[in-house]
Amino acid sequence: MNLKQLSEQLGLSQTTVSRALNGYPEVSEKTREKVMKAAREANYQPNTRARSLATGRAMAIGHVIPISTQHEMVNPIFGDFVAGAGEVYSAKGYDMLLSLVPDSDEEAFYRDLRIKGNVDGIVVHGPRMADDRIALLNKLGLPFVVHGRASEVDESYSYVDVSNVGAMHEATTHLIDLGHRRIGLINGLENMDFAHRRRAGFLKALQAAGITANPDWMASEEMTEAYGFDAANRMLSGDAQPSALVVASMITALGVRRAIEAQGKVLGRDVSVVTFDDDLSYLRNGSDAEPVFTAARSSVREAGRRVADILISRIDDPFAPPRTELVPYRFLVGPTTGPAAGT
Repeated sequence: MNLKQLSEQLGLSQTTVSRALNGYPEVSEKTREKVMKAAREANYQPNTRARSLATGRAMAIGHVIPISTQHEMVNPIFGDFVAGAGEVYSAKGYDMLLSLVPDSDEEAFYRDLRIKGNVDGIVVHGPRMADDRIALLNKLGLPFVVHGRASEVDESYSYVDVSNVGAMHEATTHLIDLGHRRIGLINGLENMDFAHRRRAGFLKALQAAGITANPDWMASEEMTEAYGFDAANRMLSGDAQPSALVVASMITALGVRRAIEAQGKVLGRDVSVVTFDDDLSYLRNGSDAEPVFTAARSSVREAGRRVADILISRIDDPFAPPRTELVPYRFLVGPTTGPAAGT
């Protein structure tokens, strides 16, 4: 069925049906509901190109992925985020444009997107400390939402984040409550805002307990399984060793577990581990009732949905004030943490 046939069936003009399907405010709610009901029953999907011509929009959302020598954005976490965002785009009739761009070309690429009008809005990934992309996008007037936050930025902007400070503070406090005083941190790259905040939460908990952080038990690197193995292996091989580790990612925690087992130690008894869990759909940390790792769990897929919802609302009303949202996390206790020896 095409637009003309749907219009004839409803006894309405093609213009009215098109405006009802595309959310124009001048169409009454009663008419809109009538049109949407008929479209669903007929399995009618508006032609994206026609909708674009009717609305003056590209009907596309841009995801600009920096190709960095330090930080790999295209990873399992990104995959789950895009899956969540894609659900919303599909429901709202938007396509997704993924562009991989060298760090040095990002500014020019954003300007080019604005001039060409290839996308209606942008999702900003991997915010860095003092991230200059936010000021640029505000200046260009291109609607955007940041997945995460950027410290040391004075600009107003929309974002969706999780309380990284709160999650790592609770994770570290859990270990302290179990009697641990020798606690290490295996973190992400700390020029990235999320890792900077996770370190701050870790240090805040230690300071509150009167514990001095040992720099030899703190690591910062791209969050891979191999990095987790190498960092934990190094920390657990010295004369002075941590009895517990806070880890910034489930992926990295798998490497930490491998290092503990390779040294003949028992996870949860000899070394306790608590991690941040992005609740990946294909790398699950067990269930809520029986998690594999003690973890602060927050769904990155849900973050993708929330970013997409907020971005489309900003495209619809670009002069609305910025919207900010923190996706909640839950703290789950599993078998990877236990009392410190002698407590």
